Amino acid sequence: MKRLIRSALFVPANNARAIEKAAHLGADMLVLDLEDAVGPDDKDAAREIIAGTLSLWQSSGSLRAVRVNGADTAWGAADLRAASQAEAVILPKVEQVGDLHAARSTLNAYGSSVPLWAMIETPRGVLQSAAIAGATGTGLGGLMAGVNDLALALRCASDQDRMALLPHLAQILCAARANGLYALDGVYNQFRDHEGFRREARQGRALGFDGKTLIHPDQVEPTHDCFQPDPAELERAARIVAAFTDPANAGKGVINLDGDMVERLHLDAARALLSAGSGNDP
Repeated sequence: MKRLIRSALFVPANNARAIEKAAHLGADMLVLDLEDAVGPDDKDAAREIIAGTLSLWQSSGSLRAVRVNGADTAWGAADLRAASQAEAVILPKVEQVGDLHAARSTLNAYGSSVPLWAMIETPRGVLQSAAIAGATGTGLGGLMAGVNDLALALRCASDQDRMALLPHLAQILCAARANGLYALDGVYNQFRDHEGFRREARQGRALGFDGKTLIHPDQVEPTHDCFQPDPAELERAARIVAAFTDPANAGKGVINLDGDMVERLHLDAARALLSAGSGNDP
């Protein structure tokens, strides 16, 4: 069974207060960020605190991850070695299957089988997302949409409705779903705009994402609210399960429920929804 990952909070590796606070936020995933959040002059020092941070977060209940710098940077190789004891390694700007294999090879050399997550945040990455998600032997666990870099590269608007980004988000999501991977929506930058954040989180859930990547502690709780099934959905799911459990429907592939044709694929979805709503792994 897969654990719930609704919230993935990026925590700057050069911010000791944020690192300590993150341990008590209840985020499903904590990502120590060595990449965008840390300037060039601080990257070597930031790398040195990985082990201590992973230890500090051990009792948090969160999946403990590290976002490393890219392999094409001066820090990438050393970052991978230092991050090899994390529970997930986030690779930025993945554009081809070879990026995954190179990281996997490096981690294997350090005796680490830590899962990789790929950030899809460039046009080339989006176009290659199906191949990336379907690559074997990489230990890939999920895809994250990097909307800021993607919007910049596409020269498109990233306004409230994200209309220009939706086709690309759907492509990332489809690639993940086709290969049984997690799929996380991108960040929302206006962290003081609480209603705007909820609107975008609800949109991400409607698209089918498992959760959302976050940049501020205040976004954790509303993310869980938005990606948690509402009472009406849970009630409907319970009725679907009950209907198929009825001996009168034994062996049926399709039943009539309140005028809707409900198939056994809906039964599987209903059971997963009820499990998620109870806080258990789906």
